[in-house]
Amino acid sequence: MSVPIAGVAPVSRRVRAYFAPVNRAGSAPTLFDPANIASFNVDAPPAPWVDLGWCSGFVRKSGTHIAALNTGAPAMAAGQARTEVEATVSLEFESWGKLQLALAAGVQQMNVLKPAAGAAANGSGGVAATALPLATDSTATALDVGTTAAPSFNVGDVVAVDVDYVAQVGFVGSGVSGGYVTSPVAVASDPNYIRRVTLNVGRVTAIAGGVLTLGAPLPAGIPVTGMKVSPVAAFCDREGGGFFQEWSALFVLDGAEGDRVIFHYPRLQSMAGIAEKTEALAGGLAKLRLAGTFRALPVVDANDGERVVCFRSYLAAALRAV
Repeated sequence: MSVPIAGVAPVSRRVRAYFAPVNRAGSAPTLFDPANIASFNVDAPPAPWVDLGWCSGFVRKSGTHIAALNTGAPAMAAGQARTEVEATVSLEFESWGKLQLALAAGVQQMNVLKPAAGAAANGSGGVAATALPLATDSTATALDVGTTAAPSFNVGDVVAVDVDYVAQVGFVGSGVSGGYVTSPVAVASDPNYIRRVTLNVGRVTAIAGGVLTLGAPLPAGIPVTGMKVSPVAAFCDREGGGFFQEWSALFVLDGAEGDRVIFHYPRLQSMAGIAEKTEALAGGLAKLRLAGTFRALPVVDANDGERVVCFRSYLAAALRAV
């Protein structure tokens, strides 16, 4: 008969970060159920979770306030109540990429689109060149632009794929909300505005027969009717603005003894401006890490109707005493 081994405190080197979209229009986060997929392979997270790599400086803070309920004379504590619930997370991403930049910036993460000939200079990119339509046989990894348009692209290009802006108001961006439009006047009815803020981007790794092959599937999946593609020269974020990024998040800590701790935040919004942390390296070099600080927003737990902001799950290692 196997005898349970006494448990020990989890020991881990780093924390792995995963994020998933929140349906902003419907206020519906991506929920993680530890009963089904808590032991997932960290290198192959279940859809729709996206692996954002390792992070350092991971710190969770509780700002929850607990007050005494006093009765009698003299007053004595007869119970307690939570008067304010708050939780924050801060971290530094080990790598830079479109999603890491968007999360750390907290505001619209702009795609600097290839400009039209003679376009006036602008901080987040001038008037963009005309976007190219996609054939209906395009997939999440193969964009059919046709043999006539294909020479407009090069292997290594980054492309943005989304629909035209045609007076939509509210949250915009396929797959993930990349911005919020208050009125067509605010964006000058720019037909390329959604492609400017979309997170539906990819890297071209091959071109053949009028088809652009991407290195990874587009976050929004198979392109829908009306989507067009624009070349992206760079990514740009701005200090200020009224839009807040919001994501569902998982932070996974794998213990050296086979245990696992998972911190699940169904709704995280950035609570700080754009920032980087500098790490000195040998030879006078320095590494820039994207730094982010986030505030957790509430969801309702279907098991008992309680409003909560985060969940912590613990998977004990095999044969550990519980």
